[in-house]
Amino acid sequence: MICASKKKKTLCSSNTLGTLTGMNNTLKHVAIVMDGNRRWARNHNLSTLEGHEKGAETLRAIVEESIVQKIPYVTVYAFSSENWNREVHEVEGLFALMARLLKAEAKTLHEQGVRLKVIGSRQRLSDEIRLLLKDVEDLTKDNKALQLTVALNYGGRQEIVMAAQHVAREVLEKGYPIESITEDTFGSFLHTADMPDPDLFIRPSGEFRISNFLLWQSAYAEFYFTPTYWPDFSREEYGRAIASYYTRQRRFGE
Repeated sequence: MICASKKKKTLCSSNTLGTLTGMNNTLKHVAIVMDGNRRWARNHNLSTLEGHEKGAETLRAIVEESIVQKIPYVTVYAFSSENWNREVHEVEGLFALMARLLKAEAKTLHEQGVRLKVIGSRQRLSDEIRLLLKDVEDLTKDNKALQLTVALNYGGRQEIVMAAQHVAREVLEKGYPIESITEDTFGSFLHTADMPDPDLFIRPSGEFRISNFLLWQSAYAEFYFTPTYWPDFSREEYGRAIASYYTRQRRFGE
């Protein structure tokens, strides 16, 4: 069995591991692909950066509404590992915007009781961004109202490969039997090991795919697709997505 601790993940002899995901219909975790900023900007004759700025305003409103709705976990796809292939000026502008937002919003997030957590690889991020992320994470680490997880330089396949590498290392170095690897223990090596799997997965902008986001974790998520671009995704539409979730009967494969 692979056990996870805050300091180290290792194999152990226990054959039980508590699951974070309940079998009821309570909405605990919402995952969102924040898509459509660029198309929204083009439709409004604005720059791509202005589209991302408007998208940031939408995120602020959704975080506030999630607190009102008492949803404890929200995870958003901010920048995928494939997004590095975009135009250099757009990537640079996006990270400059991110730096400004981290500086401007840190105090507000803390006052709202929001804990910021960032998942994904930080290797290609600038020293400034890495330092800002750490500062806000440290500032908000004990907050309980909402955990806002931002997937940054993240890819679902890459995350699964990373977890598989960790498991293989444990098996090779410590000689634990392959049979000790279960779904629960494998999941303990993912970036999201300390949170429940998504209950509701929201994809705006008219696309019907999950784009390499939380592949393992979304196995039993309920999906909500909308043609609305992310900058126009309002509190009201968020409410409709939540209401849609509560009309569904979740069976978890049963």
